[in-house]
This record gives sequence, C-alpha cells and structure tokens, in this order.
Amino acid sequence: MTEDSLGRPLKDLRISVTDRCNFRCNYCMPPEEFSYNHEFLPRSEILSFEEITLIIKSMLKLGLKKVRITGGEPLLRKDICKLISMIRECDSDLDIALTTNGSLLGKFAQDLAKSGLDRVTVSVDAIDDELIREISNSTVSSKEIIDGIIAAKNSGLEVKINTVVINGFNENQILPLVELFYRMRCCCQVY
Repeated sequence: MTEDSLGRPLKDLRISVTDRCNFRCNYCMPPEEFSYNHEFLPRSEILSFEEITLIIKSMLKLGLKKVRITGGEPLLRKDICKLISMIRECDSDLDIALTTNGSLLGKFAQDLAKSGLDRVTVSVDAIDDELIREISNSTVSSKEIIDGIIAAKNSGLEVKINTVVINGFNENQILPLVELFYRMRCCCQVY
C-alpha cells in the first residue's frame, strides 16, 4: 500500500471535477477574486471522465478504498451521474461520496443514487435565508437546500453536513443547524 510522507496509508482520493461554482462563498471563492464572469479553466484543462477513471484504476492497485468528488460545485459538471457510474464500474466496493453546496441536490438526488453514489456531503453554513445569501453571494434559500437533503435521504443516500463557522457572523446558527440535522438523522461536522 502506498503511504504519505508520515507513513499513513493512502486509501482516499479527492478529485475536483470542475472549478466552477454557482456560489461565491466568502471563505472559498470570494467575489472580489471570483466574479460571476470570472474566467475559469478552459474545458480542455479539466480532466475527462476517461482520465479520472484511469487514475482511479491505477490507484485501486495501490489500495484505494474511497473516492471523494469535489469542485467547485460538482453538480455543475455535465453528465456527473455518468462519471459516478463509470467510477462505480471500476470497483463495486469503492466508497464514493460527493461534496455539494446543496443548491442543485433536489434535481440530482435520485440519479446520483441510481448511478452508484454512496453519500453526499452538503456544506450548510446557516439556515437563515439572509445569512445563507450573504455567505454564498447567491439567491438560494434554506428551503432549496433542505429539500435537496430530504431528496437525497429519500433516494437512499447517506447525508453528512459540513458547517464553516465564521467568527462574528454565523455562530448563532450552530445550534439550530445541529438540532435540525439531528432530527433529519444527518451526520454533522462543524469547522
């Protein structure tokens, strides 16, 4: 098995399938640096599905167990469910997860589950609509995100919630978020 510089086994692969995102979160893609007309990588520089699966097949020989699909917002990648199916075909035992902001999850949840995805990790930093919009610099509502999470759970996907706490901004959202997602039987992680 391959190890990192500290001698730990490398069993996980985190792969960004797009650099594009429909949010401009202040801690990730601040609008001052990533305006909505920002020039992202040309499509020719983004890994193709075939390149991604070639990497995965190579890493399986080295002990790969988990694949984490990230972005940007991976649900913006055309034919993302096809990619997940291709990854699943590489090894039926792989643990495949996708990290999303949740804004498109309701639209994709059933197809993600059918394609072989095991879990979604949804980044949710507030349940107050005004705070969500201020953090994400978008027009998304908490209802859209929560409906997407419900759709994912109803499709049989495991759901994990990640929350970034911004000092002086959204710390009053932690308890309501934890209570909500506890009731929804979602795993929560606060950073």
